[in-house]
Amino acid sequence: MGSRHFPARTVLFERESSGVTYRVPALLYLPCGAKLLAFAEERLSADDAHANLLVLRRGSIYGTFVEVGHATRGGRMAPATLQHHRSMNPCPLYDEFTGTLFLFFITVLGRTPEAYQIVTGQNVTRLCCVTSADQGLSWSTATDLTQQVIGATIKDWATFALGPGHGIQLRSGRLLVPAYSYHIDCKQCFGQLCKTTPHSFAFYSDDHGRAWRFGEFIPNLQSGECQLVSVDEEDGSNVLYCNARSPLGFRVQALSTDDGAVFHGGQLVQRLVEPPHGCHGSVIGFPAPLVYVPAASRDTGVPSRGSGCRLRPGALRGVTSVRGNSAASPSPTPFFQAPTWILYSHPTSPMSRVNMGVHLSTFPRDAESWTEPWVIYEGPSAYSDLACLQLPQRDAPPAGGTATAFACLYENGVRSPYEQISFSMFTLHDVLQNIPLTAAARPRGKRKRRRSCFIS
Repeated sequence: MGSRHFPARTVLFERESSGVTYRVPALLYLPCGAKLLAFAEERLSADDAHANLLVLRRGSIYGTFVEVGHATRGGRMAPATLQHHRSMNPCPLYDEFTGTLFLFFITVLGRTPEAYQIVTGQNVTRLCCVTSADQGLSWSTATDLTQQVIGATIKDWATFALGPGHGIQLRSGRLLVPAYSYHIDCKQCFGQLCKTTPHSFAFYSDDHGRAWRFGEFIPNLQSGECQLVSVDEEDGSNVLYCNARSPLGFRVQALSTDDGAVFHGGQLVQRLVEPPHGCHGSVIGFPAPLVYVPAASRDTGVPSRGSGCRLRPGALRGVTSVRGNSAASPSPTPFFQAPTWILYSHPTSPMSRVNMGVHLSTFPRDAESWTEPWVIYEGPSAYSDLACLQLPQRDAPPAGGTATAFACLYENGVRSPYEQISFSMFTLHDVLQNIPLTAAARPRGKRKRRRSCFIS
């Protein structure tokens, strides 16, 4: 492997002797109160059709330490259910303006598999949500939003799902929930459904969750389970970035310039490989780090104390991540906007779901900007979700500053990826130190495109 250093790992959910299995992790960081919420599906077995309830474990951050509470009755979220349906695909989202915590999820009638809906066009999936006003200690009853939000369009969708994993909020206040649908392209052909195609898109709200709409599909490439990042660029512009699962051998990325209402044509990211049938992956955005390089050194190369400048994209070595200031340290000169970098987690093998890794992009618009991975878990692994947080930093200037850190919740095991859901935390400094020094581009030969249903 590219690196032999692995971050510490804590198992949050583990397959039980009865066969009960925990799958599809979702992770949300609540900066108010420094809490981490870890969601998953509780299934009677690893099979999608045996999904049952959603579960939750809460963690509290104390400095650089995370304390995870015990799960009562498996942490089952009884409110997140509809009668005669199974609950799946947790997608948490926090509104920082109102303090409301949303948990979006889908419910599926009985044991109806996703594959059956795709083949027959008989959609039995519902869009649901519960909310919390106390950071997840208590929850509302479930609301079925299907008719209100999707309406008659549901007849054109063989099925749909959310995320899975976290949603995001933009500076404007817009709330975004990543989603995908199998669109029915041809309804009947000699008495049978002919063709469905998966497309990623987003649900969104501009009134803090009172009303929801959905945007247009990524139009050109097959794309499914996805996540979103709001990307700031140095010139002050902003785009919404979508990274999606695909059965085409590589990830698909697409951009929106109107905050998710319309996505431009997607492109294959040949540095980010997919295993056969694809696999869910996670993306999280964060401001490019600040490094204290004085103005004198920008002109002469000679360091002095006092001024600061931002690390330019592409400089991936010898970085100290510093955010925040104290009275003793002058603020960096804001001569341009700090761009957004993106971290991505996903199994790193094109052959199977093994070796969970993280990649970094310093210029997300460019599909060739991704680094080679730092493997954080060697062995069977599958779905994951990332969160970004700021940890206190004592050893580097400015005093009282914070260091960018990440939490990753991921499926893993010894013989199968679905034995455990584990939690790891690491800093941006760890990422930069462990990304392989040689980040050669992957061979760009075309793979044969496969048309197949996603297998979760």
